[in-house]
Amino acid sequence: MLDPGDLYTVAPDVPELINPVLIHALPGFVDAGAAGRLLGRQLMDTLTHREIVTFDVDQLIDHRSHRPVMTFVEDHWESYTPHSLALHLVHDEVSEPFLFLTGPEPDYHWERFTSAMQSLIERFDVRLTVGINAIPMAVPHTRPTGLTAHASRPELITGYEPWLATVQVPGSVGALLEYRLGQAGQDAMGFAVHVPHYLAQAEYPDAADTLLDAIARATGLVLPRAGLRSAAEETRGKIDEQVGRSEEVAAVVRALEQQYDAFADSRGAAPLMTVDRQSLPSADELGAELERFLAEQNRKDD
Repeated sequence: MLDPGDLYTVAPDVPELINPVLIHALPGFVDAGAAGRLLGRQLMDTLTHREIVTFDVDQLIDHRSHRPVMTFVEDHWESYTPHSLALHLVHDEVSEPFLFLTGPEPDYHWERFTSAMQSLIERFDVRLTVGINAIPMAVPHTRPTGLTAHASRPELITGYEPWLATVQVPGSVGALLEYRLGQAGQDAMGFAVHVPHYLAQAEYPDAADTLLDAIARATGLVLPRAGLRSAAEETRGKIDEQVGRSEEVAAVVRALEQQYDAFADSRGAAPLMTVDRQSLPSADELGAELERFLAEQNRKDD
């Protein structure tokens, strides 16, 4: 393996930190409801922060798959916005410092990047690493937003019940980091928020708000949620209005509600996705129906 230390540069004037928490949000192939991006925007827009570590994105990111933005004005290229993968020093609402890693998920050098992060975690004496993710699930927006909690040791997620049994999923850098930290005997945990799959392609602030609440309870940080809460309420109102205009969509949501309630009544007896599946539409059917309905509404608006 090439030297992991060559992947990053540390600012020269980083203050001494005492057992900070590290939060990482690296949206990759799935960020349902844009929850990770909304959470990152909430923290960066409302809290004092600065970059203390920057990563060499030319070594880590496939720019053809994740093309950076350039601005063209009339007859020339006006600007170029490169990717940024960085570790920020942030202060919460009561000035408690914590670390926040944000940017695109690396495409290359996963083990090398993970080793680099482990070195930084040791350097800054991080006491707990928390990752976030957002996954589409067959759940209705009319019920409480659920979470799958996971950790390097079970004591970190006491009080959370599992939603899924054994399952194989595509890997991610965030998951690999938690796995490697666990192997090294360090505390690491994460939350995957459940986004209604018919809303996975839209911004769903309720998912980001649920993640922020879980992070705050796990770490003791005081994090700003007011903006997300108001956005979540407004978004739910718009969704309810759209669903109410279509009996087909309303019927699908009712079916999801029945599935959710049945699972809640038998919590722990079976994974969510195995309860009465024959009576429910598939994700493709639900998505197609909602897309058809929204397209009809757009044509009426036009």
